[in-house]
Amino acid sequence: MSGAGDPNLLRILVSTDNHLGVWEKDEVRREDSFEAFEEVLRTANNLGVDCVLLGGDLFHDNKPSRATLVKAINSVSRHCLNDKPVGFQILSDQAANFVSGQVNFLDPNINIGLPIFTIHGNHDDPSGVGT
Repeated sequence: MSGAGDPNLLRILVSTDNHLGVWEKDEVRREDSFEAFEEVLRTANNLGVDCVLLGGDLFHDNKPSRATLVKAINSVSRHCLNDKPVGFQILSDQAANFVSGQVNFLDPNINIGLPIFTIHGNHDDPSGVGT
């Protein structure tokens, strides 16, 4: 990958509209969205990106099923929890921008090697207004 190893370059993989769980009741297509999400995270690790930006609609529903949540958590755990050092800093006011008061990769009790930042979309709107 061009620029790999350059400390002044921030490499971000952007993925949008993953719609995890969209076809969970369809016997043929139920795994499609999860397999695509796995590919996104595998690609991020293979390319050595610094972080992943999920630009909306990670989930198809604003209240995903338990099975969908478990599959999503397992994928994120498998690909993002490791001892790889995070090579960038958050310069904004973390107390104002993160629910826990700080970015989670600074928590010494969590080993995050591939940070994911996410923006909600209309399908996974936390207000519950979306589809």
